[in-house]
Amino acid sequence: MCQWCMKHGAGKKWYLNSKNYFADQIAPENEMREYLEEQWKNMENLFIRKIKGFSSVGLGYKMKMPIIGRVLRAAAEGMIHSEKQHRNPVRADGHFGQAIPLEEAKLIMSELAAEPIIENYCLCRYMQRGTKECCCINFGVLSEIIEKIPRYIPKDRVVRIDRETAMERLEEHNKKGYIASVWFQPVPYINAICSCESPECGGLRLRTSFDLNAFYKAEYIIQLDQDKCQGCKQCVSMCQFGALRYIPSQKRVIVDYDKCFGCGVCRHACNNDALKLIPREEFPGWDGTY
Repeated sequence: MCQWCMKHGAGKKWYLNSKNYFADQIAPENEMREYLEEQWKNMENLFIRKIKGFSSVGLGYKMKMPIIGRVLRAAAEGMIHSEKQHRNPVRADGHFGQAIPLEEAKLIMSELAAEPIIENYCLCRYMQRGTKECCCINFGVLSEIIEKIPRYIPKDRVVRIDRETAMERLEEHNKKGYIASVWFQPVPYINAICSCESPECGGLRLRTSFDLNAFYKAEYIIQLDQDKCQGCKQCVSMCQFGALRYIPSQKRVIVDYDKCFGCGVCRHACNNDALKLIPREEFPGWDGTY
């Protein structure tokens, strides 16, 4: 299990600990509400925020510099993982997520998520490509805040949804190729399941472009049954991380396990039941990293 499972999971995965879904059990609700109000009113600033005085422009190059890179990485991850009492909501301190398979996303929506539940516009998609798409599901205190901010709310539909509808929407997005992800904001409060896409997702982009742990790999990894694989290549185009590759000489697909995020989205593309998820720690080559 990851470090957050050990610290906030009560002996299980951090996102399956029911205590983390209720603000009044973690901290006074007013304090949580004030943090989230400031965070979401200023969410666009995340894309232009500075780290130790350095802007996000050319951040990838700066991160590779021997000394400056180490300083920037430590500062950035310190903000992302912060559990300090007076965290900066404008920087979204303590806000990060993890990929989860569809089955666990549905479990959260059916049993753990606090009401009310809403589905609103994804800010990452809007900021990156100017597209307004409803694929973020928020719940609890955060829902009450977001539904009062017009730019996140569609005008042509009901925003509040029930648990069954939320599960249907998660499955719809997952089959489309979007990755289910669960989010602390701030640690240890959980109030969102997003359907993420690379490179639009801000947290996922920080991980894939800058190797910052703003988005963790799932607790699972994909396993391919070569006897069942027919080499149709449908799963290859479904994977956002390039973890699946077709080998023409073998007429089979192979898995790059270092690249696999364990989201399980590729399973929707396989008609031969050749792909399944296994716990990451059961994989023989697992090195303990996420």
